[in-house]
Amino acid sequence: MNDLVNTRVVLASRPRGEPEAANFRLERVPVPTPGFGQVLVRNHYLSLDPYMRGRMDEGRSYAPPVAIDDVMEGRTVSEVLVSNHPSVAVGDFVQATGGWQTFAVVEGDTLTRKLEESGLPLSTALGVYGMPGFTAYAGLHEIGKPQPGETLVVAAASGPVGATVGQIAKMRGARTIGIAGGEHKRKYLDSIGFDIALDHRAEDFAEQLRAAVPNGIDVYFENVGGKVFDAVVPLLNDFARVPVCGTIATYNARGQVLPGPDRLPGFLSQILRQRLTVRGFIQRDFIHLFPQFLNEMGQWLKEGRIHYREDIVGGLENAPEAFFGLLKGRNFGKLVVKLIEDF
Repeated sequence: MNDLVNTRVVLASRPRGEPEAANFRLERVPVPTPGFGQVLVRNHYLSLDPYMRGRMDEGRSYAPPVAIDDVMEGRTVSEVLVSNHPSVAVGDFVQATGGWQTFAVVEGDTLTRKLEESGLPLSTALGVYGMPGFTAYAGLHEIGKPQPGETLVVAAASGPVGATVGQIAKMRGARTIGIAGGEHKRKYLDSIGFDIALDHRAEDFAEQLRAAVPNGIDVYFENVGGKVFDAVVPLLNDFARVPVCGTIATYNARGQVLPGPDRLPGFLSQILRQRLTVRGFIQRDFIHLFPQFLNEMGQWLKEGRIHYREDIVGGLENAPEAFFGLLKGRNFGKLVVKLIEDF
């Protein structure tokens, strides 16, 4: 392995507001050597996800930030090249936290999922059949709990979490309203079975949403925040459930005072009056459900009951620009970087 070169993207500086190219640095270094219990992997696919923006900042969060000059964090589909762990074999394809790089050394104990056993495209382990799909599944199962005849609204509905939320809720008998940005994404939601699909960029979006939910909203799966949240809040029914998965509209404003009136006191009063359930969650909070998710989602995918879309970018050097687009909603489907050209 001494002749191999590891290409990696490291965090060069912390962004102030929107991240930019200067916050990253592309490096080429020797491939690391695995130690006892460790495994050397070649990363084939890298997942780009909104949570990575938070990892670029210092400050308290549910996970520590990426250190300056460290490789950017990210989930990968990886091939085992060298194994010093008894349960991992050379040639296995695994889902790993390999980061923004072409090779990585990871702890063998963390490689509990061998991907070739599913019979599905390997890239799905980073999307509908991985963390984003499980986030949708767990958030609905534990917090949203849509019931037959109820109305569910989900933001960022053309993304891997939102699209999965809508389709699972539909299978459970709920009426589903999907919100996305742009007519092409709105039409996609129509094609995968949402009852109503709305474009949040429309000038009369709030009026369209109100007309779409004549009986109010029972479940709002929050991925965005911002003006979408503002339009939803007045339409929530008593005892509505709000799983808070993300607030991508404000990720670049962390630590800043946002303009406009302070609506928090009014929202807290509404939570009390209407007995709302508003709960933030991280998918690992419900990791006990992961085997159940793999079983059910695997079957749904094979039966064609769940549809998904991937937005695949070629080359690690293009990861930063693709990530900037993700934060602005330019991607269409699960954003994945393909690292191996001949794969």
